[in-house]
Amino acid sequence: MSRLKVREAQVADLDEMLRVMDRARRFMRENGNHEQWTGGYPSKEVLRADIGKGNSYVIENNGKLVGTFCFIIGADPTYSVIDGDWIDNENEYGTIHRIASDGSERGVADTALEFCQQKIDNIRIDTHEDNAPMLKWIESRGFRYCGIIRLADGSPRKAFQLLDKREGKIVRK
Repeated sequence: MSRLKVREAQVADLDEMLRVMDRARRFMRENGNHEQWTGGYPSKEVLRADIGKGNSYVIENNGKLVGTFCFIIGADPTYSVIDGDWIDNENEYGTIHRIASDGSERGVADTALEFCQQKIDNIRIDTHEDNAPMLKWIESRGFRYCGIIRLADGSPRKAFQLLDKREGKIVRK
């Protein structure tokens, strides 16, 4: 059984969440990804809005915050247009955004994915083409590449989808 636990984020977690985001940003830069999460993104305001909507989660090990992510079930405007094709564009889906680890524990991303899969079986995720560690993780977990989506500012992102089909339809848990 995993020692990592997921819980809904609280406003009191913001400083620790920002610490984790800063560490994840440094990790991206150290691994050749200089374009993603620039200009102070994700900001305290973005994280606070995620918390307010009930879409923000933290991952802890023995009470220490080691990771964070946003998970939204329902249509994501960023994913409405894709240069490519979604595997399933008919059923409701969940999207993982802003997943980050402070690097102190292994399995943070897997813990987030397992949590999300308990909520819904149709999951989407995207990342920058230079985010080699995340791309490797995404592909190794069975996500299929679907095409390029664009953020609100027009920046391209590689988009992926993971389905767990049972009896030919998406099952909401």
